This record gives sequence, structure tokens and C-alpha cells, in this order.
Amino acid sequence: MIYTCYEMAADCGADRPEGWRYFIRTYVPVMRKILRRHGAAEDVLQGVVTAVGKPESSLFHSTEPAEERWFVAELRQKVLAELAPSAAAATLDLETVAAALEPLTLLEKQAAWLATLLYDAAESGPMLRMSPATVQKIRDKALELLRGKTDTWSRDMLITEGTALGRLAAAASTPDCLRAKVFLDVLDGRTTWRGREEMEQHAARCWHCMDYYCRLVEVVDLLRGIEPLSEEEAAPFLRLLGVKIEKPGLWKRLVGKAAH
Repeated sequence: MIYTCYEMAADCGADRPEGWRYFIRTYVPVMRKILRRHGAAEDVLQGVVTAVGKPESSLFHSTEPAEERWFVAELRQKVLAELAPSAAAATLDLETVAAALEPLTLLEKQAAWLATLLYDAAESGPMLRMSPATVQKIRDKALELLRGKTDTWSRDMLITEGTALGRLAAAASTPDCLRAKVFLDVLDGRTTWRGREEMEQHAARCWHCMDYYCRLVEVVDLLRGIEPLSEEEAAPFLRLLGVKIEKPGLWKRLVGKAAH
């Protein structure tokens, strides 16, 4: 029997231990990967798990279906929200970015925006099904467009301003913003040509949805190569959440001894 992400979210929302065990074993490695990409030290992880792992969290009580890619995209935002914002003052705002990059297509905006998620051209290329060289050309074009709109231009500004821009985009939702299912249907090829066109037209002018679309694309990378924690590795995190540690049955203990 397959235990789904939907069932896990329901169990965590109801504070059931089986949900927390699955959450910790499966998604602590994802949280660790997110933190490493953003330069956070390993000792931050326990605090993040404690903050994120609350039954009342919107992660576990959402009107969206708890499809794994949606869940990981939301988990990413929860994790980054726990990191202290940079002490340096932001020099780039979302309105400036939107005005500067308005001439770009949606795909070109994605290629530029993935830099704010800290993916270089080599990493972004496979996500967007284009060559890294093409991604870099698009980013160079985007940077030149930005040069004409700001007095504090630098070649790495999309990277250094990335976290702040991501927070601004996440907060810029409107009643017209699209649900996660719309983007997932496009990514999975489950939508009509007209449905895809309507999504692209909206996301091309809505930076909240464009950012969200990029985050759903990013999830594939976040989940790649992830191995669940062992019971021993999961135990300290389960204790943080007050979840009872299951003792292995006699048969498991005998098998474990025989393996040694």
C-alpha cells in the first residue's frame, strides 16, 4: 500500500505520529538541501524543522491538493522564511525588475529568474530544456535591460538580490493568480493548448505566478538524488517534534544483528 503525500499532510495536520515519521524521514533531506543551496550552516536545520513541523502549519491545512511537488514548493518557502534576512539593504525592487524585463518572453524571464533561486546557467538549462549557453545569453540580455533601470547595477545583482526578490514576488499575489494545479497540469502535459497559452499569458505579466512556476520547476532538482533518513538519523528530529520513537521489533533486531 502506497502512503501518499496527501495522507501524510492529513496525518501531520491531525498530529498523528505516522505522518511525522514520514515527514521527517522524507523531507528533512530536502530541507537540508535547500539550506545548503542558500549557504546556511547545518546547525540551522534543527531550528527550521521545529518551526516548520507544527500541526497548524498551512503545509498541512491547505485548499490545494497535497501533491508532492506543490508540497515541496511550499516547504521551500517555509524553510527560507526561517532564515534571517540579509543585513544589507535591498537595492532592487520587483517593480523595477518587471519594467526592465517586460520585453522578454515568459521562457526568457524564467531563465533570468532562476538566477534569483541561485541556479547557474549549467543547472538552469536542463530545467528549461535549453542549452546552458542559451540561458547565459538570456541572462546577459536581462542584465543589460536592468542596467538601464537602476543606478546600483552589478553583474551578479540577480543572485545577490535573489532572496529579497523572491520574498517580494511571493507576497505579490492577486485574486487573479493561478492555482498550483494549473502549472502542474502544464508541466505534466495534461492541459490543452489553449489552457497552456492562457497560463503563459498570465504568468508573463504576473511576477508572483512566474516566480511560483519557476519554483515548481525547481522542485524536480530538489527531489533529485534525495535518500530518506534512516530510523537512527530521523530520531533526533522526531524528538524535537515530541514524536515517540518506535522501537524495532524482535525480528528487525535479529536481522540487524545478523547483518553485522
